[in-house]
Amino acid sequence: MAPEWRPAVRQVMRVAAEAENGGPDSFNYRWEHVRSVVTLANKLSRLTGADAEIVEAAAWLHDIRKADGEEHAQSGAAYATEFLAQTDFPPDKIPAVVQAIAEHKGLWRDQPLTNLESMVLWDADKLSKLGLTAVIHFTGMILAGDEQFTAAELLDDLASADWQRRAVESMHTEPARRAAEARLAAYGRFLAELESELKGDDLAG
Repeated sequence: MAPEWRPAVRQVMRVAAEAENGGPDSFNYRWEHVRSVVTLANKLSRLTGADAEIVEAAAWLHDIRKADGEEHAQSGAAYATEFLAQTDFPPDKIPAVVQAIAEHKGLWRDQPLTNLESMVLWDADKLSKLGLTAVIHFTGMILAGDEQFTAAELLDDLASADWQRRAVESMHTEPARRAAEARLAAYGRFLAELESELKGDDLAG
């Protein structure tokens, strides 16, 4: 009997995330990111009417080949084709999962996607990199590494992400666009407050 696809995709992604991270002991950015994308994608599928099974499977597997760098979307799509066929995932939905994974690459888009499930995965993937979630994920990833950072240097890194506005403008679905705008505003407020504290500006009368 073919394995049930939900625990199967979760497990294979967990293994890939730990391999990328070098083990299970430190903060695992990839695993945190993928779990966040799954949560957002599932909610967006309900809000937009996208196929929930396609979206969830694509969300779990979208970064399964992240180690392949620039080619990770295409190689991840190829992996999903073979892996899902070995589970009880509906065979007729596999091509849509593959398409969504292949199309999720990039932090912004000059031309919008046309397939709803691809739109939802793209929006969820980028939304997970915005706002206070991004602060936690990015900070955790930095601190889990070998380099040492001062708080001021970390603030500079957080503030240098000028791609975020373009990502917000590239959102496809209305719920994601609203959330992205709110997250970007919250991110800006957080950075401003943090800079104020680091400079001691909050001591002014």
